[in-house]
Amino acid sequence: MIEDLPRTDGANASQLQALVRPGRVHGDVYTKPEIFELELEKIFHASWLYIGHESEVPAPGDFVLRTMGRQPVILVRGKDGIVRVLMNRCRHRGALVCEVERGREQHFRCWYHGWTYDNTGRLTHVPEPGGYPSDFPYEEYGLSQPPCVDAYRGFVFASLRGGVKPLREHIGLAAKMIDLMIDASPIGEIALDMGCNKTAYNGNWKLVGMDGYHPNYLHVSVIIARAKREAAAAGNKADAEFMNAVSWSDASESVTRDLGNGHSMLDLLPHRMSTVDAYLAELRELDGGAEYIEAMLRAYGPERGKVLLAMAGDPHVGLFPNVQLINNHVRIITPIAVDKTEIMMFPVRLAGVSDAINDHRLRKHESFYGPSAAGSPDDAEIFERTQRGLQARVDPWIDLSRGMHREYVDADGSIVGKITDEVPQRAQMKRWLELMSAPA
Repeated sequence: MIEDLPRTDGANASQLQALVRPGRVHGDVYTKPEIFELELEKIFHASWLYIGHESEVPAPGDFVLRTMGRQPVILVRGKDGIVRVLMNRCRHRGALVCEVERGREQHFRCWYHGWTYDNTGRLTHVPEPGGYPSDFPYEEYGLSQPPCVDAYRGFVFASLRGGVKPLREHIGLAAKMIDLMIDASPIGEIALDMGCNKTAYNGNWKLVGMDGYHPNYLHVSVIIARAKREAAAAGNKADAEFMNAVSWSDASESVTRDLGNGHSMLDLLPHRMSTVDAYLAELRELDGGAEYIEAMLRAYGPERGKVLLAMAGDPHVGLFPNVQLINNHVRIITPIAVDKTEIMMFPVRLAGVSDAINDHRLRKHESFYGPSAAGSPDDAEIFERTQRGLQARVDPWIDLSRGMHREYVDADGSIVGKITDEVPQRAQMKRWLELMSAPA
C-alpha cells in the first residue's frame, strides 16, 4: 500500500509501478486521496482532455463552461468566429469571469472589480484606469488560454501542459472510430444541441470504462425486455433472445480493442453487420428513413455506406482519460474526488437527416441512458458498490486478467480480445501508469 504518498517523481514512479501488475491492480489506485491528487496533476492537468464540440457554440458569443481537472475553462466562439478555450479566471485577482453554464455574451465581466473581456478573451475595460500607468499593457492581460488547443472534426481538445504530442498523434487509431459517429450523417456533420443529462456517482472516475463483460448480468432485465420486443416484432422469440444474449458473450463475433494511448473500444461491427437488414427495415418505417439510407449509400458508396448504417453512429469508443462516444451520445467524465465522479451525456443529432430519425435516436438514448432510464442507473449503482467494496483491505488486488491468454495484435496495431475480455481495462491502466510515472 501507499501511505502518505510523497509528491517527488522518483519515489512516486517506483511506488506506482508496484501497484499495477500484469492483469492486476491494487485497490489503492481507486481509493487513495493522495493518488487522486497526483492524477489531477499528472493526467488531467498535463495531457490532452476533451473540452466540447464546436456545434455547442454555433454562433459568435456562444459559450459553455467546462473543467479541466479542477481548472475552470470557457469554450467560446469569439466575435471573429474562432472557437477558443479560455481560462475562466480574471487576470486581476483571480475570480471567475463567467458563472453561467452556457449562454451567449459579447463580454465576460469580473464581478469583483469590473475588469471586462470580450468574447475573444481580450481585456477591454479596467475601471478607474488612473490607478495604472498610462502605458498599462492591456494586450498582455487578456484571459489566459491553455498552452495547447486543437480539434479533430469539431471535437475540441486542450492540454494545460505545453509540449504534448500533437492531437492527431494522441488520438491515433481512435480517429477512425470518431469518424464512425460523424459519418453516420450523410453530409458528415453532427451537432450536440439536443441538451445534456448530468449525473454523479460516489465512486472513482476510472470505474467508467469500456466493458463488454457486464451487460448480460448487470443489465439482464434490459436484455430480456429488448429480446421480448424484438421477438414480438420478428415473430421468433427464440432467435431474438438468443441474439441479444450472444451479442455480449464469448460466442459473439464482436471484440474489444486497445487502440493505444489508453483509448479502447467495444468493436460491435461484426454483430451489427449480422443484424443490419433488420435495422434497415426499422429505419425504413421512419419518416425520411428510406431517403436517409439512399443518401448514405450515395455519399459513401455501397460498402462503406452499409457499414456506417449498421454502426448507426455508435463507435462505442473511449478516449483516455475523459470522453466516450457511446450509442447516441458523447460522454464527458469529470473527476471530483477520489470517490466522486460527474458524468455529462450529450445526445448527438445527425445533420442531413429527418427530424423523425433524430427523434427516434433521442428516444433510444433516453430509454437506456436518461435519468430514469433502464440501463445507466445500473452502472452508477454498481460503481458505488465497487467503491464501497474496495474499502476491504484483505487481499486488496483486483483482477483484470480476463482474456490475457487469448488476446492478439491486429494488422492495424490494436490489441484485440473477445467482447467479454478486459482488454480495455488493461489499456486504461497501461496509459495511466505511463502518465503517472512520467517526469514532471
